[in-house]
Amino acid sequence: MRTPLKASAAAATTMLVLCSLSACGGGSGDGQVKIMVGGLDKVIYMPAMLTQKLGYFEAEGLDVQLLTEPAGVQATTSLVSGDVQGVVGFYDHTLDLQVKGKAVESVVQLSHTSGEVEMVSNAAAEEITSPKDFSGKKLGVTGLGSSTDFLTKYLAVKNGVPIDQITPVAVGAGQTFISALQQNSIQAGMTTDPTVTQILDKKVGKILVDMRTPEGSQEALGGPYPSSSLYMNTSWVNDNKDTVQKLANAFVKTLKWMNSHSPEEIAAKMPADYAQGGEKLYAEAIRSTLPMFTTDGVMPKDGPETVERVLKAFNPNLKDAEVDLSKTFTTEFVEKAG
Repeated sequence: MRTPLKASAAAATTMLVLCSLSACGGGSGDGQVKIMVGGLDKVIYMPAMLTQKLGYFEAEGLDVQLLTEPAGVQATTSLVSGDVQGVVGFYDHTLDLQVKGKAVESVVQLSHTSGEVEMVSNAAAEEITSPKDFSGKKLGVTGLGSSTDFLTKYLAVKNGVPIDQITPVAVGAGQTFISALQQNSIQAGMTTDPTVTQILDKKVGKILVDMRTPEGSQEALGGPYPSSSLYMNTSWVNDNKDTVQKLANAFVKTLKWMNSHSPEEIAAKMPADYAQGGEKLYAEAIRSTLPMFTTDGVMPKDGPETVERVLKAFNPNLKDAEVDLSKTFTTEFVEKAG
């Protein structure tokens, strides 16, 4: 008998196979849009599925197919290769892609903080009391080159630990992350809800750095850190402005709906198998993460500058590169949606 998690994974795999069989790339002007999400069941990307469940895509005349990959870096690969028209993932990839010659921009900024949490296993809690203790440790990330990888390296460098003294380990999220902590495959790692809440509930780890709130982001990163966003190839945006506007309309409606409803009401709209630890725990995970979301989809003031500073602290590709931040996002569509 399939567990809900395996069933969900199987469904996602089937979706991707069907996508490839039906020549998924290319965009269309008839309202059909494929969006890859860096983990559909992650609370940080909740607006994607919630928008679909609330019927806002359909109300705009859109036929949106949501696909899923376990890490944002894999979702970005799907966009660059033309398999999908949009990604719900971290904004920081737009800067990384620009210096690699790819023009990609955030069209809806879903969050103004990262929503990420650095967890430490109970076994390592006494020897790792802050990122200053990262040296020589195996640190979990969703995937190498992912935003969790970026932020882990930044926390290390900021706290005096060179990145060649840490070992990032790709462990995904959910049960694979939890198992890695339990088995000491990693001593600490960066993840999001609902994984954070499940770790605390199972008492297998503790919070080391919490970046789910504006205050937590300010303390850890020195400012707002716009993360979850809908980003797309700039050329596709320019060629399909009507469709992009409809997407912005739908997402902004969702952000406003989230701001006026309780975590329990939000959880009730989501697929049942997302609540792996039970409905109560899932609602608590949403409650802890809600502060990260914007209410209007607008890029937070000084947010791009914070992201650039963080990435340049450790990323050799960006360190000496000129980044045109104005080309990494647009507020054109969300302002009209508002």
